[in-house]
Amino acid sequence: MKFRIRHSTTYRYHRPVTLGPHRLLLTPRGDHDLRVLESELDCVPTTDLVWAQDVFGNVVVTARFTEPASELVIAVDSLVEQSAPEWPVFRIAPTAHAYPFRYSDDEAADLGALLLPTHADEDGALARWAEGFVLSSPTDTLSLLKDINAGITAAVAYRTRDEEGTQAPLETLSAGSGSCRDIAALFIDAVRHLRFGARAVSGYLFDPDAASDDGGSTHAWAEVYLPCAGWIAFDPTHQRVGSANLIAVAVGRCNGQIMPVTGGYTGDVGDFAGMEVSVTVKQE
Repeated sequence: MKFRIRHSTTYRYHRPVTLGPHRLLLTPRGDHDLRVLESELDCVPTTDLVWAQDVFGNVVVTARFTEPASELVIAVDSLVEQSAPEWPVFRIAPTAHAYPFRYSDDEAADLGALLLPTHADEDGALARWAEGFVLSSPTDTLSLLKDINAGITAAVAYRTRDEEGTQAPLETLSAGSGSCRDIAALFIDAVRHLRFGARAVSGYLFDPDAASDDGGSTHAWAEVYLPCAGWIAFDPTHQRVGSANLIAVAVGRCNGQIMPVTGGYTGDVGDFAGMEVSVTVKQE
């Protein structure tokens, strides 16, 4: 299945401002079930683009601008081919079929910070909430993760949130609502409290049933590492497991590391006139 992704971000200013370097995470990640066939990045005004990879293997582009501008447009056009099955079968190592289990010493060392919750949980409220999904010991590992993935929406309703940043997991639980990145962050810290290695993912969702003709949107979800099976996608916002219809762009320890566009300008606060984001994901 091939997907055409067009993602455009436009910043407008009331007068020409000096644009600082912008960090762009917009190129899809290729892996065993996602091939990047084309990817073209354009910026207006003219910019010097420096390509690199970060510690997670994400393709990072640093855009440096040489002239003041009253409008900044960052646009990427990508074509990918995905082969992820709709109903995946995960071949988990026999030693990890039942929870709790131990990662090997090498796995634990390599997972490192991905085993540690990102947000404070001083009175243990989030840990107790996560432990409430463990109905017996031992229990089936994949079933436990699926229960958490599906159970979050019983406590948290999805809502569009335009504010920058990610809510702390306890804030999301207390509010009873959150964006996809808030819900993913709650899932990640919950499973880390149960000693699973987990990471944040940003990218795109293809929704064949979308009411509009855009067919998709930017999206945030999570991945959990299980021995032999590797990184398994969990999308608690939609109660889905597996990578089908998910197009990963970047992975990281937390959402703050994998924002699509980060950068700033030199000028007055009042110079900023607004921004627009347009995303289409269509099957070809």
